[in-house]
Amino acid sequence: EVQLVESGGGLVQAGGSLRLSCAASGFTFDDHAIGWFRQAPGKEREGVSCISSSDGSTYYADSVKGRFTISSDNAKNTVYLQMNSLKPEDTAVYYCAARPFYCTQIPDDYPYWGQGTQVTVSS
Repeated sequence: EVQLVESGGGLVQAGGSLRLSCAASGFTFDDHAIGWFRQAPGKEREGVSCISSSDGSTYYADSVKGRFTISSDNAKNTVYLQMNSLKPEDTAVYYCAARPFYCTQIPDDYPYWGQGTQVTVSS
């Protein structure tokens, strides 16, 4: 059974930091890309960052470049999203998702999803 379990969300003041974790199981981690998406109330789900476990290539949305860093610990089948200099507009439910091989920014390309973790940034 494929499982993706996010953790690390919470409430933080603007300018603060959080680290999200996505623990994966039930599939070959090294053959998949793990993406982080977010969805704010009334908005569409958007791609935030992604890492391909096969070659380490990464993607960042323009809105988070220079503030967020994605990394992967293949020994632990876990992907992390370090979020620094958080802004109120980063407030959303953050999801990790997995797809074979390479990153895309299209949510429908990802067959596996976690349950989401809430990130709230206060001003």
